[in-house]
Amino acid sequence: MYAKQYEITLPADYDMQIIRKRVTEGGHVLDGRAGLGLKAYVIRERGVNGSPVNQYAPFYLWNDTGAMARFLVGGGGFQNIIRDFGRPVTRHWTGIACHAGPARTTAPRAASRRLTPLPDDSGSDPTGLELTARIEREAEELRELARHADVHTAALAVDPHHWQLMRFVLWKDTAAPDASATEHYEVLHLSAPGLSHLPEGRSW
Repeated sequence: MYAKQYEITLPADYDMQIIRKRVTEGGHVLDGRAGLGLKAYVIRERGVNGSPVNQYAPFYLWNDTGAMARFLVGGGGFQNIIRDFGRPVTRHWTGIACHAGPARTTAPRAASRRLTPLPDDSGSDPTGLELTARIEREAEELRELARHADVHTAALAVDPHHWQLMRFVLWKDTAAPDASATEHYEVLHLSAPGLSHLPEGRSW
């Protein structure tokens, strides 16, 4: 499992109905894309749920990195983003764990993301295993969170370039009850052709 997200921050007076219309008309295109676990078409709207910005920030979980590469640089879809918005920085994370929640059969309406830095404590870690212990704790926390009645899918991944953990959760209701999240989103559409092929539990 591999996670990917790009964030397109829009002007403060941008009409977000333009993005809603875009997703309504084109969101179905990836509903059957081979190699894709899920794509959540998510937005942040300025002044809603504490968001300081208008933002279009699609989030992906891929089962096949070759399919992800084709989408990104092989003419498989990302060219439309470049055409309409320019080429945004695309963040990516290696998957650690994923869980189906009790609300997996419903269409999610909200999402939350938590980004957590992983400080370098190697100078005070004689075994070199403190990072492993930290990941174990985060994976267990994700497993517990995924039991919440409103969780559709919960995923944990790591960026080993910037040493950062990313937790992304899809929720059934419009308000995501995740107090520790650093970002909250509205879900406009979910393409999930390979949802059943996403790993259940930890990736190893």
